[in-house]
Amino acid sequence: MDCQSDDYLGSQPVPVERTHLIQVDSVQRWMEDLKLMTDCECMCVLQSKPISAEEDAQSDLILSSPHSAYGNLQLLLKRAWIISTELTRISQKLEKNRWQRVHGMTLRVNCHIRSMINECTSFTRNSSEEMHQIEKLLIEKCSEFTAVTERCIQTEDEQTLRSMKSYINEILTTIAQCFGQLIELVLTYEIQNLARQINSSDDIYIIESSTSGLFSLTQEGAQLCRIIAKEGGVIALFKICRQDCFRCLYPQTLRTLASICCVEEGIYQLEKADGILCLADILMDSTHSEATHAEAAAVIAQITSPQLSVSQHLSSFLENMEDIVTALVKLCQEASSGEVFLLASAALANITFFDTMACEMLLHLNAMKILLAACTDKQIVDTPYSRDQVVTILANMSVLDQCASEIIQGNGVQLLMEMLFERSSSGNSAEVAACERVQQKSAVTLARLSRDPEVAHAAIKLSCIPRLIELCRSPTERNNSDSVLVACLAALRRLAVMSPDGLEESDFQQLVKPRLVDSFLLCTNMEESFV
Repeated sequence: MDCQSDDYLGSQPVPVERTHLIQVDSVQRWMEDLKLMTDCECMCVLQSKPISAEEDAQSDLILSSPHSAYGNLQLLLKRAWIISTELTRISQKLEKNRWQRVHGMTLRVNCHIRSMINECTSFTRNSSEEMHQIEKLLIEKCSEFTAVTERCIQTEDEQTLRSMKSYINEILTTIAQCFGQLIELVLTYEIQNLARQINSSDDIYIIESSTSGLFSLTQEGAQLCRIIAKEGGVIALFKICRQDCFRCLYPQTLRTLASICCVEEGIYQLEKADGILCLADILMDSTHSEATHAEAAAVIAQITSPQLSVSQHLSSFLENMEDIVTALVKLCQEASSGEVFLLASAALANITFFDTMACEMLLHLNAMKILLAACTDKQIVDTPYSRDQVVTILANMSVLDQCASEIIQGNGVQLLMEMLFERSSSGNSAEVAACERVQQKSAVTLARLSRDPEVAHAAIKLSCIPRLIELCRSPTERNNSDSVLVACLAALRRLAVMSPDGLEESDFQQLVKPRLVDSFLLCTNMEESFV
């Protein structure tokens, strides 16, 4: 489900994580919004006149009275989410010509916007002239919007309503644009405050609070991460990571950096701050806690993600890659929990895509042996996500001829065979996708390694061929995944060369003899037999 809280910032919806504003139970969400809604309704009744209240009753009329920049932003984001939702609903009602509803909702959104402007004024006491101009235009357009919709409910002439409908759409577009601009300006102002507090303060509690505020804001979506990066958040956070007196804040700070670096702007700022050298120093320093090393590994995993094209241009990474890879292998070997292993192995997996030299480094560091040994410990490699990282590394290392002997010695063929049976226990879509990747990459690794006769014979001896045939012929075994099917067909053909007698004639004629594309089409159109 798309996150609506980013709509007013003009950013793309966040596909993976919901913002915390929408993660809560619907009843809880309604109760949180109720104070804003009831305040708004009261203002409608009193024609937007201010409500005076005794100090004891003030908490009943406003959502909260935050004294921190982060608290201000949370209040603003909640108000903005409601306004964004209301504007969308007005547009929907307008399309259906429900004029009474449009006018009522216009009154409500008008009050919300006025309340938001008052809140913005209290937050940003030294606001810019640009912000004042946008606030003024927004108020004017909201008043115009209310007046026009009021005229609409007083006429029944269809031609008049049609012409006014077009005019209302123009006003609505202008309001939405001004609203988005104002929100971004206020968010920028408050994020600047948080970054300034980190840069200027020596108080560990102020720095911790500001860092926590930045981290929470990163969870609100990619656009906020871009603003944080643009306004110096990355540079300020690395300032913390370079001071020993703030060592206790390193894990939280690094976690925040990893979140910001989900956008390219964050990675650019990390490179500008010479952040990779800082991360390498942290990883190589054995006096740091495992938690600090794990969070540093998470930042490395984020900035080397194959999904981010900017990662390929990190020149300083190549300079520090040997130290980073060495430290990550050690972290995998000494990991005390599945989470730590997952972060370290994810970083290594991404690095193997980043540069081919990494695979040679891993071979030299006995990483294959360490990873295979870790897979035997169910407390460490305890999820399909961890196995996905391990098999990714094995698949990328398998292009090296020397890997075959390491696989044989570490009982790696047995592990790859087990991975062909990877199934989700929860049915969760993310876990199912991870299981598909494990199956696909284990088949790819088998296909690559089976060029070595010793590995191929070991795979045949472990009955890999029947399992590969099953994955090809049974869509449910591969969760209807085409990528798993292609990988299994390739592995099966490689093993069939070594052991043609291991296949029945029908399997050979349908899965091995034809062109790969013909076998693929045959299997994708194949109806599973339940006999």
